[in-house]
Amino acid sequence: MGVLNVTPDSFSDGGLYLATDAALRRASDMVEAGAVIIDIGGESSRPRGAVYGRGAPRIPASTELRRVLPVIEAVSRHLPQAIMSIDTSKPDVAEAALEAGVHMINDISGLRHSAKMATVAARFGAPLVVMHAVGTPGDLVHEVVYDDPVASVCTSLRVSVESAERAGVHHVIVDPGFGFGKTPEQNLKLINELDKLLDLGRPILIGISRKSTIGWALGHNGERAAIADRLYGTLGATAVAVMRGASLVRTHDVRPTVEMLRMIGVITE
Repeated sequence: MGVLNVTPDSFSDGGLYLATDAALRRASDMVEAGAVIIDIGGESSRPRGAVYGRGAPRIPASTELRRVLPVIEAVSRHLPQAIMSIDTSKPDVAEAALEAGVHMINDISGLRHSAKMATVAARFGAPLVVMHAVGTPGDLVHEVVYDDPVASVCTSLRVSVESAERAGVHHVIVDPGFGFGKTPEQNLKLINELDKLLDLGRPILIGISRKSTIGWALGHNGERAAIADRLYGTLGATAVAVMRGASLVRTHDVRPTVEMLRMIGVITE
């Protein structure tokens, strides 16, 4: 799953793909590099906390749609082989995106913001990703204290899965929410114990690309490694996550990730 942020303020690539032509070129490059899914987002989900400050502000659905719909239409027209995902927590945005040609929904709120999201997914027969996070969209928390972070994430995701199924969603994917409501240590524990999420009986998506925990793990003298220097750390964490059971990988760096995954497949098949 290649990341395509058409936002001015995403933590890694904000402002780079606001123009539809630039976004289409980026999507084309990712498909050429091996991406199967293009995850299109029009609202930054950057959480608040010591790393990102106040976090990303909430924007109206009209602004989000103005950003994503031209990109969805362009990708649908020029890259028909690509599966498109809409990264949003707003049911109205998801519905309009599905009508425009998107195939699946990636809800970072895990249905906690609006149960209507599951209804939309069910009506279109669309797969739905439910992610664990703490707080509400526009005020997502970066770090939280848990007695057992893995157990808490599993419990929360089970509730999201059950809510989606009650609404009639047949294809639910779970995302532990790496970087959302977890300390760096908790994020790494989640990766190392990701196989515990397999008990939910759903495919696991991981989104760890370039996250601040990678920078923390690779940093020196209390300073996190720069975003541009987090590729190899991201690949290492991704490899562990896949070996622990992840089956979908959301990334900014498609070609290196695809080649790493191919190598794992060659070794383990």
